[in-house]
Amino acid sequence: MKHALLFVLLLGSGSLLAQIGGDNVYEFVNLSPSARITAAGGALITVRDDDVGLAFANPGLLNPQMHRQLTFSQQLFAAGITNGYFGYGHHVDKWNTTLHGSLHYVSYGEFEARDERNVQTGTFKGNEVAFTVGGGYQLYERLSVGVNARVISSSLETYNSVGITGDLGLVFHDTSRLFTATLLFKNQGTQLTEYRDGNGETVPYEAQFAVSKQLRYLPLRLSLVYRYLDRYNITYDDPNTVEIDPFTGNQIDDGPGAVDNFFRHLVFNAELLLGKNQNFRLLAGYSHLRQRELAVTNYRSLAGLSFGFSLRVKQFQFTYGNGVDHFGATRNHFTLSTSLDRFTKGKTLRGF
Repeated sequence: MKHALLFVLLLGSGSLLAQIGGDNVYEFVNLSPSARITAAGGALITVRDDDVGLAFANPGLLNPQMHRQLTFSQQLFAAGITNGYFGYGHHVDKWNTTLHGSLHYVSYGEFEARDERNVQTGTFKGNEVAFTVGGGYQLYERLSVGVNARVISSSLETYNSVGITGDLGLVFHDTSRLFTATLLFKNQGTQLTEYRDGNGETVPYEAQFAVSKQLRYLPLRLSLVYRYLDRYNITYDDPNTVEIDPFTGNQIDDGPGAVDNFFRHLVFNAELLLGKNQNFRLLAGYSHLRQRELAVTNYRSLAGLSFGFSLRVKQFQFTYGNGVDHFGATRNHFTLSTSLDRFTKGKTLRGF
């Protein structure tokens, strides 16, 4: 198992091309799988605890604490669009490996079908689903690696597509210094069948690097995520806002600058851990990319900010996350998690 994971690590470390902003298929796989990740700004890839929902985002976080952990999430968008996630983790002692499986889906609702004369001819739906299995292995005392394999099915009206992607995560964790760093390659893969023959599209590949530090004398964990390591310029110049110098007739280059572009790569988040067993948590995050892409010109808004909380009551942990996207829309995300061991009075079942 160790040698297989190392081989995949080397295989996935090659350079790949990617784009953002609707240039790829299966973009829904980048939707947050849990309320905790939503509350943390949409990117939380450095926390190693019992939250199996984090394994979808970074398989390198898989660890024995996730054994028999079960999680279910539901995210509500505007216009009746829903996004759900179901995941389970299991540690296998004889392999020294933690496995997980998950189902991630999005339903776009029901639409009216109309012909070229605008006459309604019926209705249709749009749905996408991703089935993921993954494994995490501790290579050394402070170094872990994990791999996800994902099969994706997309159905939009009469158009259908199937694809496969994979994730590769490498995590360095220093428990004595409460420090974690991770390198993540997300969504490496391809379409197997296209919506239309001869019209192949790319998957939303992305490389990320992140660090987190939990303060020693304060129950606060801070994280910084750098997205799109594989692509530096992630700005977009709106052609509708082009200005022309009235004296020279030349275009005025007032698009996003280098500093703005750099901060678009960053996601900041913080997690306040309260209680003896961290039974209550407060979370907040900020994505400058989301703020810049969803802000309204000449108006201030809270776009890009997110917040939430997590509360453990007996066998269950409830988490709520809210992501602010626009003046007219926020995302409400709910997650319910539990450990099956809690229902078996501590009788831990490991292996198969």
